[in-house]
Amino acid sequence: MFSKILIANRGEIAVRIIRACKEMGVATVAVYSEADRNSLHAALADQSYCIGGAEAADSYLNENQIISTAILAGAQAIHPGYGFLSENAHFARLCRKNGLVFIGPDPESMEKLGDKAVLKETIRKAGLSVIPGTKAVSSVEEARLLAEEIGYPVMMKACAGGGGRGIRLIRCAEDVEEAYMQATSEAASAFGDGSVYLEKYIFPARHVELQILADEHGNAVCLGDRDCSLQRRNQKLLEETPSPAVSDESRERIMALAVGAVKKIGYVGAGTLEFLYDENGEFWFMEMNVRLQVEHCVTEMLTGIDLVKWQIRIAAGIPLSFSQSDIPLSGSAIECRINAKSCGTLSMMHVPGGPSVRFDTCLIVGTTVSPYYDSLLGKLVVYAKTREEALRKLRAALCELVIEGIPTNIEEQLRIVDDERFISGGYDLTFMGNR
Repeated sequence: MFSKILIANRGEIAVRIIRACKEMGVATVAVYSEADRNSLHAALADQSYCIGGAEAADSYLNENQIISTAILAGAQAIHPGYGFLSENAHFARLCRKNGLVFIGPDPESMEKLGDKAVLKETIRKAGLSVIPGTKAVSSVEEARLLAEEIGYPVMMKACAGGGGRGIRLIRCAEDVEEAYMQATSEAASAFGDGSVYLEKYIFPARHVELQILADEHGNAVCLGDRDCSLQRRNQKLLEETPSPAVSDESRERIMALAVGAVKKIGYVGAGTLEFLYDENGEFWFMEMNVRLQVEHCVTEMLTGIDLVKWQIRIAAGIPLSFSQSDIPLSGSAIECRINAKSCGTLSMMHVPGGPSVRFDTCLIVGTTVSPYYDSLLGKLVVYAKTREEALRKLRAALCELVIEGIPTNIEEQLRIVDDERFISGGYDLTFMGNR
């Protein structure tokens, strides 16, 4: 096991990883930008280092500075969290070159899985349906030609994407150029990689994903599904597990196929297989995220399995200590993402409590929300034996949560939870007006 880990991230996920390390007896090193000098993650870590200016390119995407800091601090491993460098094969290879363990898949796996065509063919051979799509497109002209072949409407997506960044819906040939320019620019800014690809747009549908853990000893498990259909402009707002739309029989079938596919790929680490679930009950594979998801904690609440700790253990070569039959998937867990609507400084906060209520956040009084990073302030998660009980618990927790000084979306989340379409479980990706 590692004795010291550097967390190459910020915000609530950096705090989450630091807490997991402390519980495991592992020392932590935080890195922060000038804008995050007074952040909670910098205060909680055993060592903290400023690595650059407020812009992500100068700090959290500064590979050489992060590597140098890890070596200086005596860390053996780097946990990238999500976003930033979490799916960057070059950074993972740089870690290896400098004798550091990247807590995630190896760079070869990331590059292999980054080839959408190869990945989709492997997934298809494992028995899963795949959304028709392309490899990376290199120009507007190529994108226009390939879109014609697939047939409009199509989705343009960032190859190194995640979190809804670098995605555009294209309905006709006239929309291709603007979508290409916007998606590539957004992807380059968010991930340091502006490449994009196209895939067929399936509508109407739900966004359902499967959480996977796999070790280097050939063991792999699926920790159930998550319904992530509550989105605005491809940004997730609320997630729940299990999906109210998927039957137990369909869930068992798709989970078994997913585990088989992961074993066939030879994947090691935590990963997520993402699907569109159509009105006919068909799962269409979209992509695989080779990192920890923002919404990982909703799965932790359902299963009782700490995904961050298992990421670290797997990276240290420790085999999974449980099998598929050991994973409890009973009950219901729901998560609301609490986002800032604009910049501000936290003057007061009250966090709800009680059994099976969790709020993952980086907020402390005096925290200032800056324009440089994602607007996520925290994730409010509840668990109960039934979905109906979980909804009541979530509603009560949202009413109790108080954040002053920073405008938030708490009221919007309450409206979602009180909406009959959500209460019935009959919602899809069109819920927030997406088309």
